[in-house]
Amino acid sequence: MTDLETTALHPGVEVHEAVGTTRGVVVVLHGGKADSYEPSGPTHLSSRRLNPFVRALAKQGNREGVAVWKVRYRVRGWNGRDRSPALDAQWALDEVRRQHGDVPVVLVGHSMGGRAAVHVLGDESVIGAVLLCPWLPHEPFDGALGKRVLLAHGVIDRWTSPRESRDWATAARPLAAALTYVRVRRTGHFMFRRAGLWTDLAVGPALTWLGIHPSVGRVATNVLAEAAEGTPLITV
Repeated sequence: MTDLETTALHPGVEVHEAVGTTRGVVVVLHGGKADSYEPSGPTHLSSRRLNPFVRALAKQGNREGVAVWKVRYRVRGWNGRDRSPALDAQWALDEVRRQHGDVPVVLVGHSMGGRAAVHVLGDESVIGAVLLCPWLPHEPFDGALGKRVLLAHGVIDRWTSPRESRDWATAARPLAAALTYVRVRRTGHFMFRRAGLWTDLAVGPALTWLGIHPSVGRVATNVLAEAAEGTPLITV
């Protein structure tokens, strides 16, 4: 693992490097706050919550040539028109290209990270995105053109809106190569309940789209199969 520390001028990134030649990258985007210019750090809970996802992606992906990049934002907030984490996500995509050329990238974003992901979804390197309980208050959907998207939202989420997520999915679906919305029962925003399923819902699509056959549980395997058949809405 290598680390590029966050500074006032650029974000940081924790890189779990591929074994051998890097042939794909998963860029992981964590949550944050609506408004805050406090410096972001790896010990904040919004960042730490995605560590199990990063470890699972790296465990199955690294030996198959997939690197996992977990972005560390410069500041903790979205900050209105500044769109701070979206700029940091774009920096990460540019850095992937600088280091590895035109390898395919899959985005995995939770909460505010999901919002950042949809703002950079149209980047030429991105082939798809997994959005976990994203924060999508009337966000652009044109970046979904030609991309694969799996959006999963806990039905009892009180922090971000499942209805707004579903509205975004409905608007983006006609543009996307494939888009499935997954309603996850008995769980909310922080994905502590049914944690293994949430991890599978990130690992399964992300690595599958990068040409790897991941090992995930039965429920996620069924979701992947239904999504591949074009099922627009799944409840698990």
